This record gives sequence, structure tokens and C-alpha cells, in this order.
Amino acid sequence: QVQLVESGGGLVQAGGSLRLSCAASGRTFSSYAMGWFRQAPGKEREFVAAINWSGYSTYYADSVKGRFTISRDNAKNTVYLQMNSLKPEDTAVYYCAAKSSRDGSYYYTKFYNYWGQGTQVTVSS
Repeated sequence: QVQLVESGGGLVQAGGSLRLSCAASGRTFSSYAMGWFRQAPGKEREFVAAINWSGYSTYYADSVKGRFTISRDNAKNTVYLQMNSLKPEDTAVYYCAAKSSRDGSYYYTKFYNYWGQGTQVTVSS
């Protein structure tokens, strides 16, 4: 069992930056791939970024590539999402998720086993 708690959301102006954190419980954090997803009002939850268990491989949605950076610190049981050059269309609730199996795509919610409660990010124009 893994519990995930996101933090770092808030209100920021367009062009600004935020760093989200996701703290995980449990001693097996380093065995999980981790992902960030987001959900805007009236829309489906969508993939943002993912990182494999070692941090060696990262994956991004085209909409955030070059602006967002995912990273992890296995010693601190924490995954981060650095968000730069934020746009109003980045406004959403951001969720982190843990993926226990090395099978299955990083890009789809159904392959993730554990989810946090979400943190709101609002980007004003």
C-alpha cells in the first residue's frame, strides 16, 4: 500500500512557475514508476509526465514538453513536477500516481495503482 500526498499548488500569473511535490509513504517507493496527471473542469484526466523507478527515463505530454520537468528523490520518497512558463490552459487539479508494474504504458490512468488527492493549480491571464 502506498499513500501519496501532493503539495505546492496555488495561483500564479501566466509565465510564472510552480513546483509540485508528491510525498509517498512506504519503504518501497523506489520500486514504483511515478506519474503526474491533471484534470480541468469538465474534462477527462490527462497525462502530464512520468518517471521510471530509477529516474533515468522521463516522459512528457506534448503540451508540456520543454516547460515542465519531472524528477524524483528516492531517499526522500518524493517526486516533483517543476512547471515553468505556465499558461492559463495549464489550470487544473494535478494528481500524482504510482505504477507498480513495469508492464503497461506510462500514459494511461488505468495502469497506475495509487493516487493522491490532488492539488489545484490556477494560472491567471
